[in-house]
Amino acid sequence: MALTKFRSQLIADTGISTGDEGKGRLIPEVIRELQAETGKRGVVSVVMKVNGGANSGHTVGGLKLNLLPAGVIEKDVAVLAIGAGVVADPRKFHWEARPLEKMGIPIYPRLRIDERTMLSDVSHRMLDLAFEDYRVNVLKHLPRGSTGRGITPAYCDEVGQWQITYADFLGPKEIFVEKMNARLDRAERTIEHVCRVAPELWSEFFKKLTAAEVRGNAPAIRDGVFAEADFDFTQFDAGTPFRFNREKVVEVYWTAGRELVPAICDVRDLVLDTMKRGEYVIGEFGQAYWLDKRHGFPPNVTASHTFTPEFFQSAGIPAQLVHTMGCCKAYDTKVGTHVFLTQMDDEHPLCRRLKKLEFGVVSGRQRMVGWCDCVEKADALRYGGYQDLVINKLDALSPADEWRGGDLLVCVAYKGPDGKIYRHVPRNDALRQTLVPVYEALPGWTEDISGVRSFADLPANAKRYVAFVMKTIVELADAPALPNLRYIGVGPLPSQIIKDVPETAELIKLDASLK
Repeated sequence: MALTKFRSQLIADTGISTGDEGKGRLIPEVIRELQAETGKRGVVSVVMKVNGGANSGHTVGGLKLNLLPAGVIEKDVAVLAIGAGVVADPRKFHWEARPLEKMGIPIYPRLRIDERTMLSDVSHRMLDLAFEDYRVNVLKHLPRGSTGRGITPAYCDEVGQWQITYADFLGPKEIFVEKMNARLDRAERTIEHVCRVAPELWSEFFKKLTAAEVRGNAPAIRDGVFAEADFDFTQFDAGTPFRFNREKVVEVYWTAGRELVPAICDVRDLVLDTMKRGEYVIGEFGQAYWLDKRHGFPPNVTASHTFTPEFFQSAGIPAQLVHTMGCCKAYDTKVGTHVFLTQMDDEHPLCRRLKKLEFGVVSGRQRMVGWCDCVEKADALRYGGYQDLVINKLDALSPADEWRGGDLLVCVAYKGPDGKIYRHVPRNDALRQTLVPVYEALPGWTEDISGVRSFADLPANAKRYVAFVMKTIVELADAPALPNLRYIGVGPLPSQIIKDVPETAELIKLDASLK
């Protein structure tokens, strides 16, 4: 059994690829494990969103979430915390919370938003669209592939020392009004004079935001939780290009923020007090290691830090021992305009099969699909570090639709134009883009494995695939300690998971024996 003991009361739930790895499903599993181990239902007291904003999507228990952490479905979790490293639109809290409350899932009594959590608003979303327009139509560059949720412009305000935080909802309205008017003024001038957006696009941007939110919140509208007008962004258009209806923006956001005042607190003390009681805190990360704004490859990165060290910054607590779970898929996906070294041929039957499964939770965009890149995953281990690995969607490689089975490729290195072999990901992106993957081919399997619950019951070729991936990651990373393969996901349902995976040393031996 590979369910080793968690080494810390702080558990980081991270991705080690480029997002969309199924991190949300880990939260219930970890909670169940700790409840069984301790006999305490409330042993996981806090699930905290660490980074990003409404640009990160999680699907858990059939619910699609953007801003709220996936711990919402676990009623034994006392606190749903939002860390200081998050940028959050107050209206989005309500848009997610109220439908869940109607379903009988308590949100507001458990929600805690750090005073230093940064406010994002309509101006950031307009800037997001404007910068994309500038990138494509003025600079003639490729589109960045942003979600359009305003996340990067919101973090720009932090770096530029223009923060508006949730603490501002605790103070006088006059100060909030002053800060918001200055923010809106900067956005207007930037969109007009820096981004040089065509005047006719100003109103179109508001319409685009409205359409996106109406589409995204269609179930809540259908169920009568909200009216379609609640997602109308055109109310913020002054009717003149490059001018916001400032009074409307200020009033809507002040009202939404003031409704959250009971949830605004100092998350630092909340986390430290939880640990004093001997309870656990799970830090839920958005995006993944290779989307980190510093260690990924711009412009195809997010605007936040996406790996374990941000846990301490966002929670505002001292750096200390933490248990990191690194989540990935049995294959790889990317969304946007990434350079995708292991991308499959669109005509490959497995690619066509997988594309039917792969759409972004936030954007709904079609994801690109590729073979498993062990080089990326090994670098996430070598430089980021994780104690547990989780491989999801192994079942998706089973025969289905046009895919009738065949060899599965695994990337074990890269080759440069001069024939040089690279066993780590070059930090120089210009160099990285010249590389081609070096593959090992492994035989696939013909069985449906979605009903398998024990590693021993997997087909021999599926066992070998898992063992080979683990062996390759470990060898490439040259890590001082072997990571543990904690779970294998074989389907989207909470029950579709394998937990009795052999220890990594045994998997390495298994790979050798199955060749």
